[in-house]
Amino acid sequence: MGLVLGTIAGCGGADENPDPGRAAPVSTAPVSAATFDVTEKSIGELAAALDSGTVTSRDLVDAYLARIEAYDQQGPALNAMIAVNANARAEADRLDAERAAGAVRGPLHGIPILVKDNYDTADMPTTAGTLALATSVPPDDAFQVRRLKDAGAVILGKTNMHELARGITTISSLGGQTRNPYDPTRNPGGSSGGTGAAIAASFGAVGMGSDTCGSIRIPAAHQALVGLRGTRGLSSRDGIIPLSATQDIGGPLARSVEDLALVLDATVGPDPADETTALAVGRIPETYTAFLDRAGLDGARIGVLRAFMGSAGREAAVTTVIEAAMEEMTTLGAEIVEIEAADLAALLEDSSLITFEFKWDFDAYLSGTPDAPIRSLSEGQDLGVFHQVVEAGNRESLAIETLDTDEYRRRVARRDEVRDAAVAVMEKQALDALLYATIRQTAERIGEPQPGTNCALSAVSGLPAISVPAGFAEDDMPVGVELLGRPFSEPTLIRLAYAFEQATHHRRAPDFTPGVSAVPGPIDLATGPTSAGTPAAGVFRLNPATRELTYEVAIEAGGADVLSVSLHRRAADGDNGPVLRQLSGRGAAETRGAIVLDGREMHALRMGRLYAAVHTIGRLEGAARFNLVLPDVR
Repeated sequence: MGLVLGTIAGCGGADENPDPGRAAPVSTAPVSAATFDVTEKSIGELAAALDSGTVTSRDLVDAYLARIEAYDQQGPALNAMIAVNANARAEADRLDAERAAGAVRGPLHGIPILVKDNYDTADMPTTAGTLALATSVPPDDAFQVRRLKDAGAVILGKTNMHELARGITTISSLGGQTRNPYDPTRNPGGSSGGTGAAIAASFGAVGMGSDTCGSIRIPAAHQALVGLRGTRGLSSRDGIIPLSATQDIGGPLARSVEDLALVLDATVGPDPADETTALAVGRIPETYTAFLDRAGLDGARIGVLRAFMGSAGREAAVTTVIEAAMEEMTTLGAEIVEIEAADLAALLEDSSLITFEFKWDFDAYLSGTPDAPIRSLSEGQDLGVFHQVVEAGNRESLAIETLDTDEYRRRVARRDEVRDAAVAVMEKQALDALLYATIRQTAERIGEPQPGTNCALSAVSGLPAISVPAGFAEDDMPVGVELLGRPFSEPTLIRLAYAFEQATHHRRAPDFTPGVSAVPGPIDLATGPTSAGTPAAGVFRLNPATRELTYEVAIEAGGADVLSVSLHRRAADGDNGPVLRQLSGRGAAETRGAIVLDGREMHALRMGRLYAAVHTIGRLEGAARFNLVLPDVR
């Protein structure tokens, strides 16, 4: 298997490491605030650097702001941020002074965190991504924002979202289109896609999202993150602009299970302003970090919902990754049980409450927000200040004249039916969790609809579900595996997810957002011996941050017999594979140029299956061959 590019983001070109097959020397230079790179750093690593005095919280704020400056509107132009907190440096200074005085509030003290822009913040506008609320400053912070501040976190900024949280591709009238850092031509998932893209690109240590039907878990899956939709009542909805109060919940997106657990500790708990949090009293552990068990899959029983995974088209590629993840879980001691879930899937049909509740819940939020420029969903629709992607849904909600209907009551009752059915399956089979693909397709191209979500089982039942990185599909895009449990079984889900994460390390950093202090230059790809036949020489270099592959190929015997020089992907079970690109045409004795590898080509390179061949009249299959291999510098 080829090397994951995220592990070589700091290496230079061939002159710095003349033997690309050998590990580059580890730097022994002392780490200082100027050289400390926040890219992919965990909360624990950031806290250790703060404790040692290597950096201050202000240094961390500046480092993350530098990454936002480099990659949000420049470079891959992720467009993940709606606003940066103008008070972030001052808050960091205040927290640094507390630390200097010996008062450290906990593991989040001085840690920069990002918040989806539907969480109320009294010192910044809260917009839900819409022009309609561009100047709306709420009277106070959302409950979870207050808890984060109390824990010592620095709110670094607000992230873009699918307008009003009503979609899964993250486009809005105020924030525009957010791009996926793993491929900027694709969407980041939604509606918390701005948070997902920002955390995947290390714009902050961790981020907050909301989930009405997949809006935490889908961005997690599309960007190799960990995302948890908690049990209904686990965390307060107070101060989160509602889409459907019954289905809404807020929670973290993180680059690791441990980071997610630390943020859960700070944000969950009872809130008098949200009556559902009474359900969680006595069911929240002292710390979720107590369940970070590397052996957590040993002896676990996990049921696979095949009805939630596809076998054709692009869904098949995701299923392949999920099946490999199940094999890895088996290796780690879990027992995988096939579950027939046709009845469960049928119960989910016509069960969503979003269309029914949105108008009423949104208008209620506006009534409690005196500075909001509009007073109702209807007013915003009449003013034409919503993006077209939500127009049809808004009109459907505006057509709901009352919730006193048999259809609404049927859908509310269906929630209990779905929950009871899912729990009954787990009880009957003595299962710790149910497993399925978070979303059955990888991220779509920007502008295309995003099919394949499995959001409804957790959203309708109110049961907790965690998405954890499962690997990468053949288009080189991340895939998430989702685990769903019984009410308030977040400790079990964290234990299972942590064990899987620590054994597999499927997350890797995006190629397009490397460390800004040491952006990697081109690296030489090892080409191995050429095939016997026509003598040829080739040099192939890859720029990891852009995926640009430059090449120079010379055929010593001249070009009279040359038909083409082509890029190929070797079959998994063979030596040869199809032509992907023609690098030169007939009669070329020398060729040079540059191409940008697409996702499938990049994945083939990582898997050690990409090669270039010189095709001649005498040897159609290739008279010379260059096997392109990423240097292993781990």
